[in-house]
Amino acid sequence: MKTYSIAKSRRIRSSPYTSRIEKQGVTAYTTYNHMLLPSAFGPLEESYYHLKENVQIWDVAAERQVEISGKDSAKLVQLMTCRDLSKSKVGRCYYCPIIDDNAGLINDPVILKLDENRWWISIADSDVILFAKGLAIGNKFDVKIFEPNVDILAVQGPKSFQLMEKIFGKKITEMKFFGFDYFEFSGAKHLIAKSGWSKQGGYEIYVENTKSGLALYDELFEVGKKFNVKPGCPNLIERIESALLSYGNDIDNNDNPLECGLDKYVNLETNVNFLGKEKLKKIKENGIKKKLMGVIIDSKEINVSKSIDLTNEKNLKIGELRSGVYSPHFKKVIGIAMLNKPHFEVSQTFKISINHSIYEGKVCDLPFI
Repeated sequence: MKTYSIAKSRRIRSSPYTSRIEKQGVTAYTTYNHMLLPSAFGPLEESYYHLKENVQIWDVAAERQVEISGKDSAKLVQLMTCRDLSKSKVGRCYYCPIIDDNAGLINDPVILKLDENRWWISIADSDVILFAKGLAIGNKFDVKIFEPNVDILAVQGPKSFQLMEKIFGKKITEMKFFGFDYFEFSGAKHLIAKSGWSKQGGYEIYVENTKSGLALYDELFEVGKKFNVKPGCPNLIERIESALLSYGNDIDNNDNPLECGLDKYVNLETNVNFLGKEKLKKIKENGIKKKLMGVIIDSKEINVSKSIDLTNEKNLKIGELRSGVYSPHFKKVIGIAMLNKPHFEVSQTFKISINHSIYEGKVCDLPFI
């Protein structure tokens, strides 16, 4: 497949770590929240095996924050998400689908509760800040909304715990998943969460002090030599095997949380008020008409740059493949697809055209591993 370069500009921002990763051999970028996001450091499978066995440092500064603070901040944050946050605790992260009045997914961020009147919405790739500002203006909420200068470093992989302990001490290994705390390095405190966009374990460092953050970046690589550290980025194979959903690829605002397998983050029986609540109640009562599922395809290669139709034996469309990749674990192509009712049953078979050849596939549950 022919590749094209991305022209850098003020509109597509670099991160503080861009010069370092370019010296370290980044081979491809994508854009994410109007920023450059590294998407490859050499062969995909090589990075996949390294991530599953060692530790990688990721420049994920494109995972931007929307800060909401003020007297009505909790009201606004709750209005945006179908997850009940009434019992949320300071020092915890919460995966929260954000939906509109029609229950369409606006984003699927992680929300950090910094204190009772201050929140960070750590967003996927869409302009949540504009959505939040519109709701605040329309409801006359007493809040302040802005994008803070936060550039995340992710430390991911099974050896991430050993590496982070060497730098920050044993306390950092005792945090629970989706917990966060503050740790000092080079004269600055950094919010560090036990989280990340892989299932291999690790941390995300919310860097607010750029000078200290760059020193920490270099220290991670220096101390990490004994753990076979390498630069990396979210890995397509690992994230599909783990069913980590990608907003804009697997899901978007034409889908609702119930269709996307996010039922446990939809709280309809509580008294909290959020956009799309009545719409979601009707959808649940009537049943979903499509569902996000896994698929396994009898092929060794695929490239998904747009949705690919899935058809039945009568050549009628039954759904669409939204993401796909060859999995070394399964020795076949696996993917995430939206299947129309009643075709989202496990073991449903289908056909798909890849590079002008027809292949057979089968529907399965998510995650794959």
